[in-house]
Amino acid sequence: MSRGRSRASADHRFEPRRRARRRALQALYQWQLNDDSAAAIVQQFLEEQNFDGVDRDYFETLVREVVSRSGDLDAAVAPFLKRVEASLDQMERVILRLGANELLHHPETPYRVVIDEAIELSHRFGAEQAHTFVNGVLDRLAGQCRQIERDAERGEQ
Repeated sequence: MSRGRSRASADHRFEPRRRARRRALQALYQWQLNDDSAAAIVQQFLEEQNFDGVDRDYFETLVREVVSRSGDLDAAVAPFLKRVEASLDQMERVILRLGANELLHHPETPYRVVIDEAIELSHRFGAEQAHTFVNGVLDRLAGQCRQIERDAERGEQ
């Protein structure tokens, strides 16, 4: 087996979660604009979107958690923002909330995966330089809330 093929297989295992994050991003963006309940947004997305190959449970978990914790998530990233929070683009805000939620409440997901996924979402859905901004904010948050994980990683290198 070639090394590339085994890596593709490993990447394939994570695709349902990647798709769940993408759907959650879209649902949370809609929530920010409409202020519907998490339950209403989840229900609407489950009825209207194709969830083949999507980790539906993770999608629902992310949407419900980010909606219920949005104030705490905003407070967690606030010290790392180099601009006024009011100037955040709606998409940047939702990507930061999603990433902060995973960093703070999903230790089973490595911090590098959380940050890489947020960068990918920023490239795909954000403004031109949003990925740089998101990377910096979430990296600093990870330094605070995932310090043991980061130290262990450095020790392995």
